Amino acid sequence: MPAITNHMPTAELQALDAAHHMHPFTAGNELASKGARIITRASGIYLTDSEGEQILDGMAGLWCVNIGYGRDELAEVAARQMRELPYYNTFFQTSHAPVIALAAKIAELAPGDLNHTFFASSGSEANDTNIRMVRTYWANKGKPDKAIIISRHNAYHGSCVGSGSLGGMA
Repeated sequence: MPAITNHMPTAELQALDAAHHMHPFTAGNELASKGARIITRASGIYLTDSEGEQILDGMAGLWCVNIGYGRDELAEVAARQMRELPYYNTFFQTSHAPVIALAAKIAELAPGDLNHTFFASSGSEANDTNIRMVRTYWANKGKPDKAIIISRHNAYHGSCVGSGSLGGMA
């Protein structure tokens, strides 16, 4: 499999991006007139764009690369796991060793009786699941009408309908 690299000029990448990629939380007309910044590589806490400009990644990707980019030790562990079992869900009474080990480690580190973990693939999915869990909790307690969730206005909680609506952004 060939490596994915920045082998086209920035303008060509921007044109293809504008023609085929829908960006979340982006004003389409502004993006079309300016073009997207094309990120080509990352190392540590820095990104490099297609024009060679280095940028401090203060958002850590989208809050998911907080340990930095290019960590060889993580790439090696990830490659080993991807060869063995890259992914499997835990729906329908199934589980697997990596998720069991991680849940046990989180329970060990968490305070008090916080000893159960629900895993999700994104923050949006996690927050949508939290909404359902809270509703189920109160329904099981005999208070199904208890459904108000307090949030800051225009706060980002994700891009799904449920999580996006928490802060009024849906």
